[in-house]
Amino acid sequence: MHPRNVWQAMSRPGFLLSSWPWRSVLYLLTGAAAGLAVLVGIVAVAVIGGALAVILVGLPLLVCVALAGIPVASLERRRLALIDLDPATDQHRAPPAPGLWAWLRTRLREQATWRELGYALLFAGLLWPVDALVVTVGLLFPVSMVATPLLMATIGGGDEAKVLKQWTVTTWPGAFGVAVLGLVLLVLCAYALGLAGGARAELTRLLIASREADLDAKVTELASSRVRLVDAFEAERRRIERDLHDGAQQRLVALTMTLGLARLDAPPGPLADQLAKAHEEAGKALEELRELIHGIHPKVLADYGIEAAVADAADRSVVPVDVGLELPGRLPEAVEAAAYFVVCEALANVAKHSGASRAEVSGGHREGRLVLEVHDDGGGGANAADGSGLTGLADRVSVLDGRLALSSPPGGPTLLRVEIPCERTDPSA
Repeated sequence: MHPRNVWQAMSRPGFLLSSWPWRSVLYLLTGAAAGLAVLVGIVAVAVIGGALAVILVGLPLLVCVALAGIPVASLERRRLALIDLDPATDQHRAPPAPGLWAWLRTRLREQATWRELGYALLFAGLLWPVDALVVTVGLLFPVSMVATPLLMATIGGGDEAKVLKQWTVTTWPGAFGVAVLGLVLLVLCAYALGLAGGARAELTRLLIASREADLDAKVTELASSRVRLVDAFEAERRRIERDLHDGAQQRLVALTMTLGLARLDAPPGPLADQLAKAHEEAGKALEELRELIHGIHPKVLADYGIEAAVADAADRSVVPVDVGLELPGRLPEAVEAAAYFVVCEALANVAKHSGASRAEVSGGHREGRLVLEVHDDGGGGANAADGSGLTGLADRVSVLDGRLALSSPPGGPTLLRVEIPCERTDPSA
């Protein structure tokens, strides 16, 4: 696996022969040049702004100064690719509307804008001189020592050479000794430059391209995409239910009526018996289709909400069910659908596995959350991991940032509790 940044490269034996030392040098050199340019720009803005402050009343100038960090940060994020291959994303939000005014309002209200302005000032005042000093000490000094024999042969005429303009070498053994020492220092300085470049890149990431901020943005986008997927899934379920109700069900109804009429007109005999059998099979198919449509998305849930749908599910349950829901109005469709299918699955498990004589569904909307509890007096011992169907429902609830908890000790009772954060969509309903 190839290293993603200079820190990973330095931990491997081939660092000195790779491109990472030179990438570090280039990063620091371009940092020194860019920082000097930013300093000149800031000084120019200060001089021109001082002359025009009376005319512009100062406000447009202040806006320009506040936004000055944005292009600097954009350049710095691109320069990070020299030493860190992980992408540095722009942390600014998209304006809510097109136009310059919406863009300005969004940028001036963002923390990222002010962090980038602070970084630009720090860059111009402190960071670029440090970059220049590190490159000078870590690269130019060792290189000039390595070049001592060449300097002695050319500039010194073979008699002497100045080493770093500090001391004089007058013999060839001394010149080659200084060159060897320069090679050793060059190896050490390659790691020093890598450390300096890596530290400089980490500081830049911390101020204008934080990995934590990127992670938060990705988590937020993931949560939003999950909600969009749930909404799309619910819309598709309802489309299938509508198509089955308006298409296949109507055809089966017509077929059943036709077979019934043919059965009445047929004389007694084998043909009448076959028609009667076909009529009964068509009736069963129609009944099964209606149950399927009801299971996909019950009409009572869409028309009257979760309270009526839960009451309908309780009426159809084999085990007697008491319903005690207190909801102030309609809830989001995705929340109602998830809660309804949780209740249906729980009541199905009560009927199949619990041996309970009675169950209860209770709950309400409390502190911005829908809370539902399904309680039965059965033998307990239920486990969501044993393929009871609750695992998939727990995943569905978690998509809505909800929680599903099951308490079912051996001997009972069993309590299933689901909490889904939501707001009312129609308080007056």
